[in-house]
Amino acid sequence: MKRTGFLAAAAAAVLVLSLHQDLGAATPNSSDTYKQLNLFGEVFERVRADYVDEVADDTLVESAINGMLTSLDPHSNYLNAKNFTDMKVQTRGEFGGLGIEVSMENGLVKVVSPIDDTPAAKAGLKPGDLITNLDGDPVQGLTLPEAVEKMRGPVNSEIKLTIRREGKEPFDVKLVRAVIKINSVRSHLEGDNIAYIRITSFNEQTDTGLNNAMKNLKQQANNKVAGVVLDLRNNPGGLLDQAVAVSDAFLDKGEIVSTRGRRAEDAQRYNARAGDIAQGLPVAVLINGGSASASEIVAGALQDHHRAILLGTKSFGKGSVQTIIPLPGHGAMRLTTARYYTPSGRSIQALGIDPDIVVEAAKIEKPVEKTGSAKAADNKTDSAAPAATEQSSVDPSIIGTPEDYQLARAVDMLRGIALFNGRVVN
Repeated sequence: MKRTGFLAAAAAAVLVLSLHQDLGAATPNSSDTYKQLNLFGEVFERVRADYVDEVADDTLVESAINGMLTSLDPHSNYLNAKNFTDMKVQTRGEFGGLGIEVSMENGLVKVVSPIDDTPAAKAGLKPGDLITNLDGDPVQGLTLPEAVEKMRGPVNSEIKLTIRREGKEPFDVKLVRAVIKINSVRSHLEGDNIAYIRITSFNEQTDTGLNNAMKNLKQQANNKVAGVVLDLRNNPGGLLDQAVAVSDAFLDKGEIVSTRGRRAEDAQRYNARAGDIAQGLPVAVLINGGSASASEIVAGALQDHHRAILLGTKSFGKGSVQTIIPLPGHGAMRLTTARYYTPSGRSIQALGIDPDIVVEAAKIEKPVEKTGSAKAADNKTDSAAPAATEQSSVDPSIIGTPEDYQLARAVDMLRGIALFNGRVVN
């Protein structure tokens, strides 16, 4: 082996062994480990010397590290210094791009959820869409961070995505990049007394936004709120502590979520403290295939404690914990270190949360005016009928509007519960 190859292998060995020490892991067979690192050094040197184009050493090392991490699962990856900075900005609730949460599936970029009022949502992207090309270039062969990096760019610049959607021919969508500012909590009153609170993501502002929303809605309803709709549809998740805080806001006691990793002693449990911002009012939680991670923690906790009734369709099934491990001078690594379990011990990973009441996505349409004697009868039968749409996926533009069929069913249910409980319903 050439000296440079030996140095590369030695450097890699130091990196791996130091990581083992940091994470408290034992090396089962150091001899075998060094043989594998020697192999890495040989390949590294051969690529440096003979690849058709000259490639920078840091690019090769970053790619090797990212390849190791992404081979583990779709959620582990390497973040270079720039991507690490972007990630920290995103958790604070403001970042640039298209406003889309994505994962990787069979080499293609899969849309987990578009974020409300962003280019992705306005263009009509839906959970489950597969992105096959970026500006005509195939996604196949790219890592997820590489694909995400290509989707980023200067504000007001255009990008063309080629979309594959189940039941449709592939089609192109043009989007204009924008600065994405996430107001993670939105709210309004449905009628005079049903509090509607939508959480679009779980960032550092979420728990404060939830408490402020509930306080304002109670004031608007003159403290006569009859029920709460918590809308988590198309919410791709975010910070674990915020998911715990939102769940805690509606629970007086009990476990919210547990995380279990490789070692039993690393298991953690998060419990609720006394205090319910809804003061025992009936709660309906809306979920769908775009509800992932932190959204599923909240939905699972409220369902297991019988604190809320879940309506909609099965959630995404992203129930693993990613730990961000800074690598000084080089960025960070995002590593899956545990999985989430609901209070009853259910795993979320790849299974999702099933709603208590399945309500497929649909759109309430006004009846078409007809002529002749059959007009009145037609209006009577069709006025509340939902229009057929793709199952499980809701058009982001109708979420929270009078055309939102799933929301209408949640409100109807809460009004029925309030009537049964003797509360005043307007």
